[in-house]
Amino acid sequence: MTAEPNANIGTGAVRGGFRFDEAALARWMEANVEGFAGPLEVQQFKGGQSNPTYKLVTPGRSYVMRRKPPGPLAPGAHAVDREARVMRALEAQGFPVAIVYGLCTDDAVIGSWFYVMEMVEGRIFWDATFPEVPAAERPTYFAAMNRTMADLHSFDPEAIGLGDYGRHGNYFERQISRWSKTYLADTDAGRDAGMDQLIEWLPTAIPERDETSVVHGDFRCDNMIFHPTEPRVLAVLDWELSTLGHPLADFAYHALMYRMPPDIVAGLGHVDPRSLNIPSEEEYVAQYCANTGRSTIPDYEFYVAFNFFRLAAIFHGIKGRYLRGSAASENAAARVEALPRLIALAEKAMEACQKA
Repeated sequence: MTAEPNANIGTGAVRGGFRFDEAALARWMEANVEGFAGPLEVQQFKGGQSNPTYKLVTPGRSYVMRRKPPGPLAPGAHAVDREARVMRALEAQGFPVAIVYGLCTDDAVIGSWFYVMEMVEGRIFWDATFPEVPAAERPTYFAAMNRTMADLHSFDPEAIGLGDYGRHGNYFERQISRWSKTYLADTDAGRDAGMDQLIEWLPTAIPERDETSVVHGDFRCDNMIFHPTEPRVLAVLDWELSTLGHPLADFAYHALMYRMPPDIVAGLGHVDPRSLNIPSEEEYVAQYCANTGRSTIPDYEFYVAFNFFRLAAIFHGIKGRYLRGSAASENAAARVEALPRLIALAEKAMEACQKA
């Protein structure tokens, strides 16, 4: 969930515990990926994806493979088949995603399900200030992100074959209930007065208008590949959290970057965007409204509060695992430290919503 440039850039040797029978993969690709020709060299991306991701190099071209992690998994977790399905459906509509060349649901090949997709060459921006881009060009990059998200939300799930990709309606009721129960169940992590107040308030403030669209779930600048020289999104990455949901929840999560401390998730919370020639939060919201045919987003602060609450609930769970000594991530201690700030940001949005 976090952007750590030095740790995430590039590839290296396949790490211990993530190795597999590379010859078996090559045989599968020969049979299932048109145009594949070995020999095959396998590297592993350094990023902390929950679905291990590999670069597959051949003399003619490179591919990317994402697989379920080896070993026992929770039911429904790491559903690489869902990732492949949504990407194929969106690619058919001309939406910028990597082309999926093949999906394997036979554990016998490499030990877990996987899919192979196009290796998209371009730029990933790990810092939401886009420091590599000249200041005069930054508005066009933000416009490209905004337009891409609006395009995603414009598709009718039924019309593109994703009508059963998730549940329709009552998205906030379901999500608030889920994360409230998760928070309350983890007694090791303790209770927080701010979280308790949010749990009480959020169900009472859900906007009346309900909408359903395909949502990405983790739409951030570092989950996109941009053209090498142009302000154009070539591929949106990491569809692991995609489902059917409320588009304004998805957009507000993306727009959290304006309030997010950069040490938690790629964000602009430490700078004045205008000083960097980046659109302000208000301007960015207005762009999304224009791109989606809305006049305004009347309950915008609710959507922001909900997303900070959801992140805080996730971090609260990490705190519990950290205290129990079972946190898998090396960054667990930093997540525990960040939790009070996320709760404070959620409370601030809640107070703004109450005053509106």
